[in-house]
Amino acid sequence: MNAIGPVEPGEDTYDHESIPAPPVRRLSPRRARRLRTALAAATAAGVAAAGVTLYLTRPEPPPDPLPPWPSQSVSVAYAGEMSRPRAGERNFTFAVIFRQGSAPPTTVRRVAQPSAALSVTASPPAPFAVKTGKPRKLIITMHIRECGEVPRNAGLPFLEVTLRNARANEKHSYILGPEYANDLSGALTAACPRTRVS
Repeated sequence: MNAIGPVEPGEDTYDHESIPAPPVRRLSPRRARRLRTALAAATAAGVAAAGVTLYLTRPEPPPDPLPPWPSQSVSVAYAGEMSRPRAGERNFTFAVIFRQGSAPPTTVRRVAQPSAALSVTASPPAPFAVKTGKPRKLIITMHIRECGEVPRNAGLPFLEVTLRNARANEKHSYILGPEYANDLSGALTAACPRTRVS
């Protein structure tokens, strides 16, 4: 038989046996507290582990750049004021100015000069610090040890300065210019005049 119409329900369509729902198991208040405590502890441990992982895997900031070499940040200039010794005097003084560029402070550890016939002392005595924006005036006393050995008409006399900053300890020679060379030559000639040998 061919018919068009709604599909009719088949056998056992409406004959359900009702299946009883499983009984709801309720936790005792004590077990419920334990479960909540365990869940809170597990959540806290997970958050802490995630925080530690983020901290350990964070990108490292670039290191701070090193300060410049001490000789690149400190300048020394002749300030004049050279005293004129009389013949036979063994000491004379002059002034220099130490300036620090825009860098951390530098310590002046020693001031010297290269000639074995001369020695120097400085006031204030080394070591002392030179800071940015605070030039330091140094009075240097030159001591003549041996007149016969002093350099005369030195073209480029210099001071040897030992400097230290956060980067390095460095010994550097500062040429103080033609005015210093002229004044030094004049002072040495006045203190140690040439004597005519017969």
